[in-house]
Amino acid sequence: MEQQKLNPTLVYVLAILGLLCCCMGGLGFILAGIAFFIATSKLKAVKLNPENFDMASVKAMNTAKTVALVILIINILYFVYYIYLISTVGLDEIMRQSQEMMDQYQNQ
Repeated sequence: MEQQKLNPTLVYVLAILGLLCCCMGGLGFILAGIAFFIATSKLKAVKLNPENFDMASVKAMNTAKTVALVILIINILYFVYYIYLISTVGLDEIMRQSQEMMDQYQNQ
């Protein structure tokens, strides 16, 4: 019987896109969370029938799961920080400061 291979490419792509979306207020936790969920569910299937899967691809999926988890944690921390910043400083002040920085950059 031929062993199945796990393909961690989708998990990596979603996790990396989640990292890029971290700059958008930490909203990348959605993509990183999906990546982590996919990796976890694939690895649960491996635990049920480990003899059916290629161990090299299982190790690759474990690595992809770890990457997704790290990016998920980064995004959640940034999201919590952004919510805290909005609640203490206010969105209007954040927008004003952003506009001020962009004006300074354009005037250089």
